Amino acid sequence: MNHVEAVVTAATKLTLAGHWAAASDLLAATTSGDPAEQQALALARAAVAVDHDFGQQSDHATAALAAVPADSWDLALLRLRKDYADALFRSGDGDLRDRMLTLVKDAPDDTRRGAASFWAGAIADNVYEQPAEAIEHYKLALELGDELTKAQALRHLGHHSHAAGDLKLAREQWEQSTELLQQNGHLRPALAQQAHLAILLRDEGDLDGSAALATEVNRWARQLGIGFIVDQTEELIGELMVRRTPQERPR
Repeated sequence: MNHVEAVVTAATKLTLAGHWAAASDLLAATTSGDPAEQQALALARAAVAVDHDFGQQSDHATAALAAVPADSWDLALLRLRKDYADALFRSGDGDLRDRMLTLVKDAPDDTRRGAASFWAGAIADNVYEQPAEAIEHYKLALELGDELTKAQALRHLGHHSHAAGDLKLAREQWEQSTELLQQNGHLRPALAQQAHLAILLRDEGDLDGSAALATEVNRWARQLGIGFIVDQTEELIGELMVRRTPQERPR
């Protein structure tokens, strides 16, 4: 592994842990005269920015994506992810359907086809409200993707199992997802996943366990500034407080 590869790997690990500023600073401090390494560094900076924006609903990715010197499949996927975040948080669209299907079809290897399939599933689910289509994409992502992609696919498949009332299958999928995310150090979706486990505990009747987990996830999410997880857990904690009897409420 050369110097640039080592820096990109370190920046990726920092990004997974939610240390976006540190990852960006590390990449910005690294230079190379080799065009291929310059492309790798620019792509890595864009990947950090896209993940940062999704976590904190900021806008670092527009400039970072524009700074990548050459088009590639990897850059196209990052642009899709950025536009998906805009569709979720800013009411954008950007004709995501054709682009997501093209990325799945044109993926240069199975691992990247798995990654594209996951994002295609998320878009079908959350932008176009096509759950059956989304589930098929998630299943392909689970088959082809790396561990982080499999974790994300399981997280979303668990959502559908939960919605269908299959709490046992939802728990299996969500616990497996959590373990994979924790093993690979991806903090933001691990917290989102644990928030869903807190909801599952509520649905299983364990109100105390649900409140304890939701409270801990809320603390972590506040430290990272991940607003949508903060809001989700606060809503759950408030609901649980109402459902407890007056004698059970903390004083």
